[in-house]
Formats: sequence, structure tokens, C-alpha cells
Amino acid sequence: MQDTYGVAAFRSRQQVLWFEGVLRRRGVPVSVVSTPRDISMGCGLSVRFPLSRLDDVRQALRGFNTSNLIGLYRAEYDGRRLRVTPLR
Repeated sequence: MQDTYGVAAFRSRQQVLWFEGVLRRRGVPVSVVSTPRDISMGCGLSVRFPLSRLDDVRQALRGFNTSNLIGLYRAEYDGRRLRVTPLR
């Protein structure tokens, strides 16, 4: 079973929770998840979102102080291993 989704990783838990609220108000289905191990920096929490809504996430970031943003990532879980790659 393949599960693919986007992850927005931040350095601050406060920023994670704030950004989650911003996306929810925009109608993006999100959840707060543990930051994948491959993303070594950060506060330990990230925002998970559907990759189909990547444009909405990027639009929301335009009006957001991104100094605490580590990055946006594509996460793919194949049932055994989680692979994380940066999104451009």
C-alpha cells in the first residue's frame, strides 16, 4: 500500500499549529504529525497535507513569515519504509 502526502516542517511548534489553522481556514485537509526522521531539524511536529493541495499550501506561505519554515517535502510510504524528498 502506497501513501503519498506533503509535509511542511517548521522549527517552532507554535508555527506548526498556527499554519495548520491557516490551512484549515482555507479548506485544506491537514493534520499535525511527527516530523519524519529524515528531516533532522525542527521541533518534532509538522503539518501533513494532500499533495493535490500543494498550490494552496504555497499560496498560504506567501503571506506567512517563513523564517521558521524548514521546508516542504514529499513523503512516500510503501508499507515498509518512509522516503522523504524536498519539494521544489
